[in-house]
Amino acid sequence: MEIPKCAAILPQPSKIVCVGQNYTAHALELGNGIPKEPVLFQKAPSSWAAPFAPLELPPGAEKLDYEVELGVVIGKQAKWVGEEEAMDYIGGYVVLCDYSERAWQKEHEGQWNKGKSHDGFCPAGPEIVPVSKIADPQDLRIWSKVNGEIRQDSNTNDMIFSVRTVVSYISQFMTLLPGDVIATGTPGGVGMGMAPPQFLKVGDVVELGIDGVGVIRQKIVAADSIRHA
Repeated sequence: MEIPKCAAILPQPSKIVCVGQNYTAHALELGNGIPKEPVLFQKAPSSWAAPFAPLELPPGAEKLDYEVELGVVIGKQAKWVGEEEAMDYIGGYVVLCDYSERAWQKEHEGQWNKGKSHDGFCPAGPEIVPVSKIADPQDLRIWSKVNGEIRQDSNTNDMIFSVRTVVSYISQFMTLLPGDVIATGTPGGVGMGMAPPQFLKVGDVVELGIDGVGVIRQKIVAADSIRHA
């Protein structure tokens, strides 16, 4: 099978900062309480990928999962930014998928990063939508499908910590640079939260969308089909 080639929408960011458990329904489906402040982790910049590129199932991966997220692209350097000015530091928005290998994330020792950072685990796009085009980032339908079946169907108004709050909060702990990306969390409906859990396999097609921002899509392929293409 020919693997389509597709360029990423912007150069590999220096940082991909993620907010975990930032939707009420997702926190509850995982059996966790509501966090009192944003839960932060990072994906390796090398996980950055094009919006329609195929995603290889890594060798040994058995619990590959999807997480549709509103991605925030930083437009100018942000350090110690207050909430009231946080929106001024955003360059635009993308649809982003925080693909996760749950066994590597949850069942191995250490932090989550190893389950979040394989090549291709952070596709984003389909383009950067300017802030001026989105009237309210806290009122957007956000959804995902696997093989045409709706899995996640929510609204960004279910975020525990708003886009404004997240940008300000992160900037207290690290300087955000132009082109850095913040993944703002995922709604309920991930494969791990289903009964029984349903993880991705070779041949599955994942579609992810946010109203006003766009739709991205990945086909899950065997690793060798990419390496030997």
